[in-house]
Amino acid sequence: MLRKRIFLLVSSLFTVALLATLAAPSASNAQSATMAATMAGTMAAMSATMAGTAAAGGLPAACGTSGGTVAAEVAALKIDPAKKPKIGFLFVGPVDDFGYNYAANQGRLCLEAIWPGSTVYAENVPENAEAERVMEKMIQDGATIIYPTSYGHFDPATRVAKKYPNVTFLHMGGPSTLPNLGTFFGNIWQMVYLSGVAAAKVSKSGKLGYIVAFPIPQTLLNVNAFELGAQSVNPKVTTTVVFTGSWCDPAKMTSASDTLVDQGIDVLTMHQDCPKPIIEEAARKGAMVVGYHADGSSVAPKAWITGSMWVWGPTMIEMTNQIISGTFKPSILRYGPAEGIVDLAPFGPGVPQDVQDMVNKLKAGVIAGTVFPFTGPITDQSGKVVIADGVKPDEATLETMNYLVNGVIGTMPQ
Repeated sequence: MLRKRIFLLVSSLFTVALLATLAAPSASNAQSATMAATMAGTMAAMSATMAGTAAAGGLPAACGTSGGTVAAEVAALKIDPAKKPKIGFLFVGPVDDFGYNYAANQGRLCLEAIWPGSTVYAENVPENAEAERVMEKMIQDGATIIYPTSYGHFDPATRVAKKYPNVTFLHMGGPSTLPNLGTFFGNIWQMVYLSGVAAAKVSKSGKLGYIVAFPIPQTLLNVNAFELGAQSVNPKVTTTVVFTGSWCDPAKMTSASDTLVDQGIDVLTMHQDCPKPIIEEAARKGAMVVGYHADGSSVAPKAWITGSMWVWGPTMIEMTNQIISGTFKPSILRYGPAEGIVDLAPFGPGVPQDVQDMVNKLKAGVIAGTVFPFTGPITDQSGKVVIADGVKPDEATLETMNYLVNGVIGTMPQ
C-alpha cells in the first residue's frame, strides 16, 4: 500500500535517477583514494538504482514497503520538484555490502527518485578528519544537506556544521544536536526478536549461531531479543555467540561461520556492518541464515530465512522536505516499528507458509504494542533475574543492557 501511495505522489516527477560523483581532489592521497572509491561505486549504484526501480514499479523499493505512521505522512506530502536540493551522503563502507551501508544507500536512492539528480556520495569514508574533508568538498560543490551515515562520523560532522551554519546535517544515531544538525535512528531489536522466532521454527538442530562485532548494549540487546524469540517457540533452543572484534572483517566472519556450523549449528545470523560473507558462507556450508540491516536474500536465496532491515526512505524524505520548506527543527529522532523505519525482510522460499503467517501475526502484535519480548521474569546466563516478573523496561533501560540471557552460549570479551 505504501509503495502505491508514494508512487502516486511522485511518479509524475520520476524519470531516471541520475547519480552525481565528486571530482577527485589533489590535496591528499587519502582524499584521492576516498573519491576514487566514490567513482568506482557509481556504476554499481546505477545498476542498483535500476534494479530497485524495476522491483518497485517505478521507485526504488527503499522508498518504503513497511507502512507505518511516517510512511502515511510522506504519502500525503506535497513536494515541489522545482525546489530540488543538493544532498551529500557519507558511507563508512561500500554500498554493496548488503548491510548497514547498503541499507543507508537505499534511503539515498529513494531521495533520488523524489528529486532526481539531487545526491552525491562517497564510500569508504573513515571516521576521522578525512570525513571532514569529504563533507567540506561536498559543500564547496553546492551541497546544502549532508547525511553522515556512520556513528563515527558524528564528531567530524559537528565540527563541519559549526563552520557552515547554512548547511543542514542529518546524522544517523548521534547523541546530540546543533542549530543546524539533527540526528535520527531506529529501534530494530523487535524485528530481531521476530527473526529469532522464524529461525527456531526452521532450525532442525535447535542450535543457532550469532556472529557479533562488539559486546555493546545495542548488540547485546539484539542477541538477547533473538534468543527470546527463538525460546518463545522452542524453550530448549540455544544461541551460540561469537565476537569478532570488528564491524567488518570478512576473514573473521567466514572463520566464525565455519566454526559455528561445524558445531552442529544450522542457522546463522549476525550483527555486523557487512553481512554478505556470513550469508555466503552459511549457504556454502549448508546452513540457513537470518540477515541484518538489509534484504540480503539475493545473495543466497535457498539459504535465506528472513532478516531485520532498515527502511530509511520515508524518514529521509520527511526530513529533507522539511529542510526545503523551512520547517525543519533539529532533534534527536528515534523511530521504531510503528513508524515503519524497520521491517522484516522477505521470507526465503524454504520458510513454510504457516511459519510466515505466525511471524507476521506476531509482527502485528509488536507494532500494536501487545507483544513485548522483554517482559519479566527474564534471567541472565547465570540464572540471576535481570528483569523482574511483570516488569516491562523502557527503551532507555534496554539501551544500557550489559548481560546475555539464559539460553545464550558464549562469554563477552572484557
